[in-house]
Amino acid sequence: MTERPVEALTQAEAREELARLAEALTAANVAYHTLDAPRISDAEYDALKVRNLAIEARFPTLKRADSPSEQVGGGLAEGFGKVAHSVRMLSLENAFADTEVREFDDRVRKYLGIPSSIAYTAEPKIDGLSLSLRYEDGVLVMAATRGDGEIGENVTENARTISDIPARLTGAPAVLEVRGEVHMAHSDFAALNDRQTATGERPFANPRNAAAGSLRQLDPAITARRPLRFFAYAWGAVSEPLATTQLDAIARLSVLGFRTNPLTVLCDGPDQMLAHYRAIEAQRATLGYDIDGVVYKVNALDLQARLGLRSTTPRWALAHKFPAELAWTRLEAIDIQVGRTGALSPVARLTPVTVGGVVVSNATLHNEDYIAGRDAKGLPIRGGKDIRVGDWVQVYRAGDVIPKIADVDLVRRPDGAQPFRFPEICPQCHSPALREEGDAVRRCSGGLICPAQAMERLKHFVSRGAFDIEGLGAKQIELFYNDPILPVKMPADIFTLAARDASNPLQKLKNRDGFGDRSVSNLFAAIEARRQIRLDRLIFALGIRHVGEVASGLLARHYGTWATFEAGVTNATPGSAEWDDLTAIDGVGTVLATSLVEAFQNPAERAAIDALVAHLTVEPVANRGPVDSPLAGKTVVFTGTLERMTRAEAKARAEALGAKVAGSVSAKTDLLVAGPGAGSKAKEAARLGVMTIDEDAWLALVGVA
Repeated sequence: MTERPVEALTQAEAREELARLAEALTAANVAYHTLDAPRISDAEYDALKVRNLAIEARFPTLKRADSPSEQVGGGLAEGFGKVAHSVRMLSLENAFADTEVREFDDRVRKYLGIPSSIAYTAEPKIDGLSLSLRYEDGVLVMAATRGDGEIGENVTENARTISDIPARLTGAPAVLEVRGEVHMAHSDFAALNDRQTATGERPFANPRNAAAGSLRQLDPAITARRPLRFFAYAWGAVSEPLATTQLDAIARLSVLGFRTNPLTVLCDGPDQMLAHYRAIEAQRATLGYDIDGVVYKVNALDLQARLGLRSTTPRWALAHKFPAELAWTRLEAIDIQVGRTGALSPVARLTPVTVGGVVVSNATLHNEDYIAGRDAKGLPIRGGKDIRVGDWVQVYRAGDVIPKIADVDLVRRPDGAQPFRFPEICPQCHSPALREEGDAVRRCSGGLICPAQAMERLKHFVSRGAFDIEGLGAKQIELFYNDPILPVKMPADIFTLAARDASNPLQKLKNRDGFGDRSVSNLFAAIEARRQIRLDRLIFALGIRHVGEVASGLLARHYGTWATFEAGVTNATPGSAEWDDLTAIDGVGTVLATSLVEAFQNPAERAAIDALVAHLTVEPVANRGPVDSPLAGKTVVFTGTLERMTRAEAKARAEALGAKVAGSVSAKTDLLVAGPGAGSKAKEAARLGVMTIDEDAWLALVGVA
């Protein structure tokens, strides 16, 4: 497992860790949102997501298709009808440190090109269950849980039993979707658990679980007996604006009859935001309901509209979470795991300890420098204290897929404890484990002959963001990889499983332990269904170092078809037209391009890719954007200084209209937008005859007054 401080991660380590995070957070989402039975605390869940987002922010080209940042909530519980949200219910970007709040403000102002301070609202983040209420002509017609953000559960009849939710509104827009949080007061929760115990029923673990379980009862009469409350704090679809600011819109919801949080205030910049955070944190224990942080939102709704959305989070909001917990325990052993790209990652095996209600037995040790007490630049961390087997270590649960070690108690260090010697030989295949200059990770040089790398690549291949073959997960990959009869050593082997099983009448898969007629039939059908795969998912599934989900999407939209992509990458050598075309893709740098080209020019890698593609029908990927947009399918390059729109906003607007944004001018460039200070790109565009326009013409083209 590749675990390091985010600022010290290499791209290979980041990619490995993102895979682990995706698996851990998907399981946590299902447990939390679908089963109402979380396996980890909210603080740890949020910490994992923060870690994932931090890595994606630093390595945007590595973002996975199954990334937690592409997921909102979890799956749907059985027994409820499905509701498609007309406006997606998004999650929020999280922060734990004051510096992250200031960075959020800096990002917002930089994106908008506003040097002065911006007003934000700050409100308690309620720890409950998100709910969307749809009113038409003032009448409640639908209530739905968040679900996965796109599709929720229809809990209308249950919602009608909550006293804080009005059945009718006076003076509301014709269509109004009110979003908020269903929760339970501490006193009501205690009384409910007393009743549960008295009747011999199992008590609830915490108010959030009680609220979620109560709202999702198939019998509304049970929900009606539960003391649920509702805070309104947002909206979805509206037929007319509620107000021009966030604060005024919340006030309007209050006037309409919704309970809103009285601790919501207006703040002028980060200093006031942080001051209100401290004030709310000080009141946390006396509020009478659970909160786990403070939410900041840009107050002006027109600025919110300009900032827009990422895949699952708005750019204009941030959840500042309260700190996670610490605990001391003994380090029993240090294990070395080998990842898909050969990275050797140390993992601490701990004497189990409870941290914030969760039993922890593993922790990340990141890399050999971290164990030795230094950072990527060789500077001391933890005061220069190294980590040794037998040490008493402080475990911190905010920020990693598994907790990390924050400190070492040297006073309790056992006599004879030896500095840990990081292996220079791969523990799996015994190939040399090399550490390249400038890289903090040591990597197995065995490549495909290393069973750990081969197996991890296969696990990545069948992961949600890649081929997502139902019934063929990590455990099944391990089984088939070591199977003497139906081995799966490379991706192409997956698509010959059914044929190989059919040709072996004596030891059919359906007759083995853990399988049966139905499960085998379902597995083979799932594999067959994946013979047709979209280009971006195929590129991502190949598991090429540095090529994450975002980069795969960029590549797929640029090349369009597998044939074009394959030819372009195969022929891309530095200095060639194909190389220039590849590296001109905005978001594809030299490191990524080199890794991609090397994979396609490596005989063993190429043979595996060709063998796989022979079994597939690869669907082309069209560039996103409206068909009637004047920019759809066009390649746009920006240069110079934009004065009325930041570069980030201009890029986002171009991509939303279906354009490809490139980083350099080439013969394939359709349009150059040149602001003051345009230099070599403008000259190259003139030489190539590329249309060049100024910022005013660009704004007119994209419909900005």
